[in-house]
Amino acid sequence: MAATAPSPKKKQNTILRLTLFWAIIVFGALIIYALTSPGEQLKEVSLSDVIKRANEGQVTKIVVEGNNLTVTPKGSDTATERSTKDPSSSLQEQGLKNDAPVEVAVQTPSNTSDVLWNLAIIVIPVLLIAGFFMFMMRQAQGQNNQALGFGKSKAKLYGEDKKKVLFKDIAGNESAKQDLEEVVDFLKHPKKYETLGAKIPKGVLLVGNPGTGKTMLARAVAGEANVPFFSISGSEFVEMFVGVGASRVRDLFAKAKKNAPAIIFIDEIDAVGRRRGSGMGGGHDEREQTLNQILVEMDGFETGANVIVLAATNRADVLDPALLRPGRFDRRTNITLPERKDREAILAVHFKNKPVDDSVNIGALAAKTAGSSGADLANIANEAAIVAARRDSKKISNADLTEAFEKVAIGPERKTKVMNDEEKLMTAYHEAGHALVGHVAPDSDPVHKVTIIPRGATGGVTWFLPPEDRSYTSVIEFKDILARALGGRVAEKIIYGSERVTTGAGSDLRKATEIARDMIIEQGMGTKLRDQVFHEDNGGMVFDKMTHERPYSDDTAREIDAEVAELVKEASRRAESILNANRESLDKLAKALVKEETIDEKRVEELLKDAKLPKEAALY
Repeated sequence: MAATAPSPKKKQNTILRLTLFWAIIVFGALIIYALTSPGEQLKEVSLSDVIKRANEGQVTKIVVEGNNLTVTPKGSDTATERSTKDPSSSLQEQGLKNDAPVEVAVQTPSNTSDVLWNLAIIVIPVLLIAGFFMFMMRQAQGQNNQALGFGKSKAKLYGEDKKKVLFKDIAGNESAKQDLEEVVDFLKHPKKYETLGAKIPKGVLLVGNPGTGKTMLARAVAGEANVPFFSISGSEFVEMFVGVGASRVRDLFAKAKKNAPAIIFIDEIDAVGRRRGSGMGGGHDEREQTLNQILVEMDGFETGANVIVLAATNRADVLDPALLRPGRFDRRTNITLPERKDREAILAVHFKNKPVDDSVNIGALAAKTAGSSGADLANIANEAAIVAARRDSKKISNADLTEAFEKVAIGPERKTKVMNDEEKLMTAYHEAGHALVGHVAPDSDPVHKVTIIPRGATGGVTWFLPPEDRSYTSVIEFKDILARALGGRVAEKIIYGSERVTTGAGSDLRKATEIARDMIIEQGMGTKLRDQVFHEDNGGMVFDKMTHERPYSDDTAREIDAEVAELVKEASRRAESILNANRESLDKLAKALVKEETIDEKRVEELLKDAKLPKEAALY
């Protein structure tokens, strides 16, 4: 394999290291020289002593270098002493006799040491300063490269080295799969469409609730088409630096075109694709610049580029209209919550590699989980395995499934929370009120379970489950839901008086008010405001909400408030009439709850078999 030439950055690093290395070597050598210099090892003696001993014949040699003397005593082969003479006089003038038995050698003074020290004083600081500046330049270059790296796309590439996801690996979402099969076919056989003059959609928008499998479907398209799959989140485009998002968009699309045919997948595109003009920066903030670049890139696809953009969101209503027009995101694929048969198929996939007891009924669990997403079902399957492992069981049982389902749906049991007898009785009456009203109301879902054991953030739970999947909810059904939601507060009022009601009904009241307001504003189910919708976009930015007026007048707002209040009052009156008419059944259920703590559907049916709907609570 041929050797590759070192990069400029590596060359710079090498030069820097060599410079610092030689600077240290020179500096160390000078120190060693200074420490080992002969002058530093000679004994210092006075000039008078040297002259006296020389006259007496105790000195064999004196070497004169300028004003410095090195003295070799008698009996020594080398100089061991040093001294200094007066620069204005000679040794003879200082007292040395002309006939003294001593050899006097005069040498030209050596300035090597001085030169070296002077050189060290100059060179070493220069080398150190140069090394420091080179180090700073290196750091600056690194920062510059990092800054330039901001403009590079952070998209993850799922290619042939990654495990492929195929449509057969995804249970449910059959209609969405059918919509996406055309995309796959185009990527596999583009000429088939081009010969007929057909233009494949440039973009496909996947719309659905969180956890419905949007990302998984996008990966399945790439797996089926066997093409590179560039995945990135919408939030990864935007940084605090201006222009970074647009640069990342350009880089991403350039990479995709280079690897065409390919798929670009932008998850949570609403993070960058929101309607322009709604941000704090008007039309010039970083998010909008990024969106503009996405629009430009999608418009700039050449014919035959074979790059398709998939995007996912659960807030299609906030996207900019320019993003949704034909020529950009041509298609919109709605991914709905799975129906019963789809839920059963999804659960079967998640339990395929888990040891399951023969008595486990996946179909029954699928029937209970109406409104659950694929992610919810995966979580239930995982929790069931955890529950079974905690029991040291080798297989997952129906009891494990039930506990896992309830834990995911309404939260884990808080058995450590201790209630006194008074609190238990009040909680029992509260939950019994919910259960009794829901049981008697003809259009309410049946009671699944009632418990006074605290779960999640609640002190007790009354759980209603629909017998089958529903696509629509009528006015009568909404009113029964409101009545059962207020049943707990009304039961407290009947048993303990209106001044002794507790905070336990706070979430019930909030839920009832939200349902009533939704009926009026979003569904047109009011009395005076029937068949009118006053939609409010509550998903926008705070600044957007502050600057945009609500789409109705103050008079209409008062009418809405009055309608909401009337719905809540009507529900409260119906709940009160049901509970008063079935006081004996209410007491029976509450006492059973105190004793048993948790009551299932069959037990509720048994305890409330005599409960009836009073005439004044009937809606038809």
